[in-house]
Amino acid sequence: MRSVVLLLLGAHLAYAGTHSLRYFYTSGDIDFPEFTAVGLVDDGQFMYFDSNIMKAVPKTEWMRQDVGADYWDIQNQNPIGAHQVFKDNIQIAKERFNQSKGVHSLQWMYGCELDDDGTKRGYMQYGYDGEDFLALDKSTLTWTAAVPQATITKKKLDSTGAEANSDNNYLDNTCIEWLNKYVDYGKDTLMRKVSPQVSLLQKDPSSPVTCHATGFYPSGVTITWQRNGHDHHEDVDLGELLPNGDGTFQK
Repeated sequence: MRSVVLLLLGAHLAYAGTHSLRYFYTSGDIDFPEFTAVGLVDDGQFMYFDSNIMKAVPKTEWMRQDVGADYWDIQNQNPIGAHQVFKDNIQIAKERFNQSKGVHSLQWMYGCELDDDGTKRGYMQYGYDGEDFLALDKSTLTWTAAVPQATITKKKLDSTGAEANSDNNYLDNTCIEWLNKYVDYGKDTLMRKVSPQVSLLQKDPSSPVTCHATGFYPSGVTITWQRNGHDHHEDVDLGELLPNGDGTFQK
């Protein structure tokens, strides 16, 4: 007699109690637009700037309601200043990589995370053409060069340590302060908990079973497969976390 193996799926939200604030700056040597800056709280975009409109704009209703014009005047200063710096640095990077043709880009990502128990994390790194270039090591307050072309910049920044100390202070203090403000501004959205809608898909009895969970918030959902009541980890691909258009997530 052929035995039947029953697969049961459990999907539940993992409320990790972690909030995050991140910024992504991107500049390229073509205009589509040439420079953009995006701010995200808990993986949701709350502000946007580009070199065509030359101003920062809110991307959530709670940002439109809770901050005034003076806030946006301040928010414009960093990306406007970074725009020209990035243009210059792309040219420097092209020289170091011995590039005279093609389209190239420079990226800057920085941000912080705060757990409910008070644990803080911060990160700051640069990329060139989508690859790691330079990153801040917060444990040593020095910079790590991911490629030989970044060594010159690393040595320059490490020579005084001023940049690392300033950036570390921002990540540990200013960034966390603003993260707490944003979470408070958007608490009705950012503190909500929405359970996922779960469906199982299988083309035929011999094909793999796929679980699709969607519409959940926050993003930390744990997908657990069980076989006959026991956790099953073999040949399980957890897939990629993706955003939905309504601010929820799918996986």
